[in-house]
Amino acid sequence: MAMSTEEVLHEIAAEVSTGSKWNLCKGRTKAVPGEGNSHAKILFIGEGPGFNEDRQGRPFVGPAGQFLEELLTSINLQRPDVFIANVVKCRPPNNRDPLPDEIQACNAYLDRQIAAIKPQVIVTLGRYSMAKFFGSEKISSIHGRARSVNGYLCIAMYHPAAGLHQSSLKDTIREDFKKIPHLIAEAERVAAEAAAKQAKAAAPVQAASPKEPPQQLSLF
Repeated sequence: MAMSTEEVLHEIAAEVSTGSKWNLCKGRTKAVPGEGNSHAKILFIGEGPGFNEDRQGRPFVGPAGQFLEELLTSINLQRPDVFIANVVKCRPPNNRDPLPDEIQACNAYLDRQIAAIKPQVIVTLGRYSMAKFFGSEKISSIHGRARSVNGYLCIAMYHPAAGLHQSSLKDTIREDFKKIPHLIAEAERVAAEAAAKQAKAAAPVQAASPKEPPQQLSLF
């Protein structure tokens, strides 16, 4: 019997929390596999846990997390409505940038989370999660723009922490967030069209019924 989405996500979280074969595990307090709605329409992918996340084992619980919650509220969403993950599941020492081999070590976990949740929209927060879907493009050039990648509608955004460090980016991030409801609507429209085409293709072909002779209308 196939596992449910919840069971798959629980299995991934257990593997992340007990794993010890990669470098970042050695200095962590707690692993941060990710959390949220297993049937979320939106998946947010950040970069890596920070000090507060490492202590609590939860993503985005520090100042950047507070800003993220403010942004969610601005589009009538809350944390329980979405799923939040990171490209690396353990805190890099001194909050340094994750290294390529560290990202690669966690990549399979993230891929499995995406496949299990099947979100309608993936929002990348910061350049390291952006690189997974947008390659070497610059976030300053493509932030707020959406494109289809591997069947998912993806949009690149600045990391909420960038808005805290550079106040001029706060408004940019807020404006980019306003696009999310429209992206969900577009993703739902595309999915509905695809489902309708599939249903039409699978429907049995009905033989044309013989034409009946035209009936004369009775006036009395």
